[in-house]
Amino acid sequence: MTVEENESMDGSAAPLIEHLIELRKRLIWIAIYIVLAFVVCFYFNEEIYLFLAQPFVDVSLKYGQDAKMIYTGMHEAFFVYLKVSFFAAFCITFPLISVQIWKFVAPGLYSNEKRAFLPFLIGTPILFTLGAALAYYLVIPNAWNFFMSFQVGTDVSPPEVAETARVSKEHLAGVLSIELLPTVREYWSLVMLLILAFGISFQLPILLILLARVGIVTADGLAAKRKYMVVGAFAFAAIMTPPDPVSQIGLGIPILILYEISILFIRLTIKDTSDV
Repeated sequence: MTVEENESMDGSAAPLIEHLIELRKRLIWIAIYIVLAFVVCFYFNEEIYLFLAQPFVDVSLKYGQDAKMIYTGMHEAFFVYLKVSFFAAFCITFPLISVQIWKFVAPGLYSNEKRAFLPFLIGTPILFTLGAALAYYLVIPNAWNFFMSFQVGTDVSPPEVAETARVSKEHLAGVLSIELLPTVREYWSLVMLLILAFGISFQLPILLILLARVGIVTADGLAAKRKYMVVGAFAFAAIMTPPDPVSQIGLGIPILILYEISILFIRLTIKDTSDV
């Protein structure tokens, strides 16, 4: 191996080591953010869970019922609070995590690339928050109302039932009570699934605009594939949401609206592109 080849290898190894050191530094800062936020969120875990449970409480009161959840495992509630705290910590620190990602990536970008990439970095948490808010304030209450509509009440008081040894079929509907009693883990899983599904789906404009800027897609090409997007949007909604029409329609329609907004934005801002 020649001297020039050795110097070339040494020169390429040095930047790699510097990048790895810089990456470790950013990952350490991200870990510190998440750990500190997790400690704070775990201290307020009950308040956070009550906030997430508010839609269920409101719908329960609408039906004249006590808002009640159960847990069937000794450790279930504890682990749910851990997950809630970590999820809240990640959401809170996401802007700070984005800053650390930006500090790692920015030195390798040209000035025009920085100006093009920075708005997307800012728009990502904003769009995620909008999607999560839509899920929490609109979709989740209506979904819970749909689920609770399948309850069967009772018009017969317990003493009257106790006096009857056998219940005829005619009175069975008045005696039988089917009541929704979700577990804390089940409720948390559904809420987290909906919030993540809507938050991720609202990143669609970011993805499409970035693809358009690098020439992978165009406005005309996206418009031509509109009918496939309709099928894909509702297929994605069916996978990412509970099996109820409220959640699926509530996610599918916003995806289509964001798709149309992305096409319009690409037409207005990106010129002279050809179809894919």
